Amino acid sequence: MPTDQVTQFLEALSPESREQVRQQPREQLEKLTAAWRTELVEDIDLDSLDELSPPAAAEEAAERVVRAFLAG
Repeated sequence: MPTDQVTQFLEALSPESREQVRQQPREQLEKLTAAWRTELVEDIDLDSLDELSPPAAAEEAAERVVRAFLAG
C-alpha cells in the first residue's frame, strides 16, 4: 500500500488515536488504512458528510476504524 495512503489515514485521526495507531506494526497500519478506505467508500452516511466537509468525513471514518480495532 502506498505510504501516502497510510499518511492520509494517520492525518485523519485525532491526535490521541494517531499516537495509539502509530505504535502498531507496519502491516497493521496498512490493514487499518485499507479498512479506512473501505469505510469511506461503502458508508452511505459518510457521503453526505463528505459533501459538506471532506476532512470531517475522513476523520469520522478513521475514528470508526480505530474504535473497532481497539474494541477487539
